[in-house]
Amino acid sequence: MEEFFEQQGFVCRIAYNGSDGLREALSGGYDVVLLDVMMPVFDGFEVLRRLRAESDVPVIMLTARTESSSRILGLETGADDYLPKPFEPLELVARIRAVLRRARPTAVPNAPLEISGVRIEPASRRLYLRGEPVDVTTIEYDILETLMRSAGRVVSRDELMQRLYQRDASPFDRSIDVHISHLRKKLEGTRELIRTIRGVGYQFAVDEVQEAS
Repeated sequence: MEEFFEQQGFVCRIAYNGSDGLREALSGGYDVVLLDVMMPVFDGFEVLRRLRAESDVPVIMLTARTESSSRILGLETGADDYLPKPFEPLELVARIRAVLRRARPTAVPNAPLEISGVRIEPASRRLYLRGEPVDVTTIEYDILETLMRSAGRVVSRDELMQRLYQRDASPFDRSIDVHISHLRKKLEGTRELIRTIRGVGYQFAVDEVQEAS
């Protein structure tokens, strides 16, 4: 699973017992925790109880138990989602992304954001590259903002299509690809900022993220 997640653009840390997992999760810096129920030292439910006393990091529980009582216990203890084993890895990735979308703050959507020399100003919908203004279309701006707000994470074509067009991407619909190509040309002169993750989607490369004023 670690190898699979890395292929999907995630960076993972693994703990092999509940005590180590709890300590790692409480160290901060994580976007989501995948928590197995059956672990030595502390089981997943105990880890979740202790974690929730100090942290609101999103948690998805994984377990071979299929009884509804176990599922309910996990959710009532504070899990954000629950997936019984065995599971389809891509389904887990979809659930992770859904949890991350729900967890992402939306209170200040107009705050300027700068990453790797690219600055967006949502209030005016303007784009700057190393301080110089860059003209983009409405859809190009929307794609770029979506990728920048998910910087470092792979955003699938389906996710972009749903967010921008409210429909899934069809095998013959290349509209997103064309807009991405236009954005790359407008951002050329810098390193590859928008990466294609073959068969998955796109990722905005991260050097430095700043909430600008």
